[in-house]
Amino acid sequence: MTSVNQRKLTLEARLKELNARLHVIDDELESHNSPDWEELAVERETDEVLEGMGLSAQEEIKTINAALLRMDEGEFGYCVTCGTQVSEERLDILPYTPFCQKCAAEHAKNQ
Repeated sequence: MTSVNQRKLTLEARLKELNARLHVIDDELESHNSPDWEELAVERETDEVLEGMGLSAQEEIKTINAALLRMDEGEFGYCVTCGTQVSEERLDILPYTPFCQKCAAEHAKNQ
């Protein structure tokens, strides 16, 4: 059984990775300014991919911060929808998940 403190360390490490990735993405996006039209077109395609990666990282950062807040409030490991305990197996896979498996499936179906 993984303790909340161990999960917190894992989430904080992931948060650090994501913030570093966002910094690299931002630097890369700012560096594109080729005067050549063909190169500029390739850069724009790359920018779209980088922006997608950045948005994904921002979303994960948001969910990790929410999980860290739940830890601070003593509510981590419990489903935010129904209040049941989230399984250890689920937390091992998605340590920042706010949902039990049943509520996650329902949430995904409604998205």
